[in-house]
Amino acid sequence: MTATLRAASWAFRGLHCSSVPLSARMSSQRAHGSCALAEKVAVITGSTKGIGLAIARRLAQDGAHVVVSSRKQQNVDQAVAALQGEGLSVTGTVCHVEKAEDRERLLATALEHSGGVDFLVCNAAVNPLVGSIMGTSEQVWDKILSVNVKAPALLLSQLLPHMEKRGKKALLGLTRTLALELAPRGIRVNCLVPGIIETDFSKVNPNVRSLMLCSVFLPSRLGQPEDCADLVSFLCSPDASYITGENIVVVGFSSRL
Repeated sequence: MTATLRAASWAFRGLHCSSVPLSARMSSQRAHGSCALAEKVAVITGSTKGIGLAIARRLAQDGAHVVVSSRKQQNVDQAVAALQGEGLSVTGTVCHVEKAEDRERLLATALEHSGGVDFLVCNAAVNPLVGSIMGTSEQVWDKILSVNVKAPALLLSQLLPHMEKRGKKALLGLTRTLALELAPRGIRVNCLVPGIIETDFSKVNPNVRSLMLCSVFLPSRLGQPEDCADLVSFLCSPDASYITGENIVVVGFSSRL
C-alpha cells in the first residue's frame, strides 16, 4: 500500500516557489504499459492538471485504478474524459481538501472500486505567497498550513484504516516522525521536495522561468510534470520497498550534493 503526501514540501514551495529522477524518462519508457500496479487503487488530490495529472496518468498506465480530484467539477470531468480516452481506469470527484465533507466524498469514491486504497498522493496545494516571507500576513500563513499541511494529514487519517486492510506497503511523504510512527504498521513514509516544475502553479511569478534557466545549479531546462510522475511510479513500486523516511529533492541539481 503506497501513498505520497507532499504536504511538507508544498508548504515550502508555497513560500519559495519551489512540488515527484532526471534520468527517469528512459526507465519510464520501459515501464509504461506495464501492470506493476494492477488491482491497486490510487487516490490523488489536485490531479486534473500539471504534476497531479501526470502522476495520475503514469500510475494508471502502470495498471492502477486512479481516483482524480480537484476543486472544480469541470476540471475533474475533463481529466477523467482525457484519461479514460487513453484506455485508462480512472474515476473522479470534486474535492476541496480543506472541506471535511469533500474528503469523505473522495474516500467514498475510492472505496467504490474495490473497497480499499493502496496509494495516496497529496498533490493539492496553494501558492499565495511569492517572495520574502517577512511581513507575511497571518491569513496567508493560515492558508498555506491549512491546505498544504493540515489537510493532507487529515486525509491520511481518514484513509489509513482502509489502506491497512489491503495488507500492503504505504508511502506517505510527510515527515520522518511519521516514518518512525508508521513503520511497525508496514507503512513507508517519504517526502518529495520538488523545485520549480513547468506548470501553471510555477507561473505565478513571471520571472521564474528566466531566473531558473539562468541558475548555475540547474540544467538548461525546467522540470516537467513527468519528472515527478516517474519518481512517484518508482516509489509506488516494489523496487522502493526499502526506502522510507527520505526527503527526495527533484530540482535538477542541488549544490548540497
